Amino acid sequence: MQNVLIISGHPNLNESIGNATILGEVAKALPEAEIRFLDALYPNYQINVAQEQEALLNADVIVWQFPFSWYSVPGLMKLWIDQVFVHGFAHGSTAKLGGKKLIISFTAGAPESLYSPEGLFGHDIGQYMTQFETTAVMCNLQLQEPVYTFGISYAGRDEAKVREQKAMAKDHADRLVTAIKETVPTLKMAV
Repeated sequence: MQNVLIISGHPNLNESIGNATILGEVAKALPEAEIRFLDALYPNYQINVAQEQEALLNADVIVWQFPFSWYSVPGLMKLWIDQVFVHGFAHGSTAKLGGKKLIISFTAGAPESLYSPEGLFGHDIGQYMTQFETTAVMCNLQLQEPVYTFGISYAGRDEAKVREQKAMAKDHADRLVTAIKETVPTLKMAV
């Protein structure tokens, strides 16, 4: 069986509805997957590089789960990438991650309509994915189709909005589990 490693890049998962729900649902569906919660592991932003690299070496499939923050990953996850994905380990002639599969999975607070050439941001979501495509090429990772959901944000914490965001997050989790299962056909699903 292949090993699935999920990196939770949310900076404060205790305050999350969307990402917390997604990770909870994925953990139930894929109990053998390892989930590393960066906010809990590194509240002071002191990354244990050796430990993180070991987890990556043991993985066949790597999932980055995060809230889209300023059109990229949140600061804690960016620090993790900067410190863990170093030359000689993640890229270069002695790179060790080649051939592993990478799934980018994220929530975006803004509605999809803003992510278009006609929308406020002037770019579709695919144009923001080039940074991940370049990372995958540089590290010889096999980038899979991204999984993302628009309209999940901190705004609107009334009960109806929370129910709506949880439903959207559960749908996202289902799509992510399907993507992982398709990437790892030998994976068994929890019932």
